[in-house]
Amino acid sequence: MTRKTRIRAALVTAAAVMTAATVTAGVSAAGPEESPKPTRKQIASFFDTWNAALRTGDPDQVADLYAKDAILLPTVSNEVRTDRAGIVDYFEHFLPNKPVGKKIRTIVNVLDDNSAIDTGVYEFTLTDQDTGEKRVVQARYTYEYEKRGGTWKIVNHHSSVMPEG
Repeated sequence: MTRKTRIRAALVTAAAVMTAATVTAGVSAAGPEESPKPTRKQIASFFDTWNAALRTGDPDQVADLYAKDAILLPTVSNEVRTDRAGIVDYFEHFLPNKPVGKKIRTIVNVLDDNSAIDTGVYEFTLTDQDTGEKRVVQARYTYEYEKRGGTWKIVNHHSSVMPEG
């Protein structure tokens, strides 16, 4: 290799290294990668977390899954709940029925990296506090979730008994 060829090779190598360094610096300057958009399966699994919280019998643990400004339109109450105290109150009255939920049909719509809607039909097995008799109630539901401060929260929850059930 001639001196001129070696110099040219060195310049091409130096240019390639400089380009790679510039691209790397540009990526680093852009900050960490955003978290990927959640999957439908991930959003649908939030119900399992909520259902498990019901089984604890602790209304505060259930209410912890809701945002501070969440709205709850509950299945067995005519009162719209718009704050934590109202949500806790609802679950204080609902949880003694030992509800166990099961989804029948789920439709998940992931809106963006930080919001999603899970809607469909579920059923609850409820146990009468006095007799121990179990009954199954089928209802339609909608959960709206938002990622707030890195944690997914329920911001809107509507549940109503099936009108033809």
